[in-house]
Amino acid sequence: MSDILDRLAQTLEARKQADPQSSYVAKLYAKGLDAILKKVAEEAAETIMAAKDGERDKIIYETADLWFHSLVLLAQQGIRPEEVLNELARREGLSGLAEKASRKEGA
Repeated sequence: MSDILDRLAQTLEARKQADPQSSYVAKLYAKGLDAILKKVAEEAAETIMAAKDGERDKIIYETADLWFHSLVLLAQQGIRPEEVLNELARREGLSGLAEKASRKEGA
């Protein structure tokens, strides 16, 4: 499953050097962090609305948009998808309550 994430990460890195007139992602990068964050928020809201509507295909489509724009954000911040996957792996088997409590202790 992470093959697609690796390929997307490579493409998103390459788009950092692309002409904003030729690439949607390059245009987002050129607009800066606030524009990227706005897209993530917009896609999150659309995902929520799709879930509220209960339309399976729309939920999948909107979640793909949300994940894509989240990957753009990660790339813009210099974070690779495997870093997030590693964090998910670290949490695997942990109680959600215990994991949340451990974050509070370390804060």
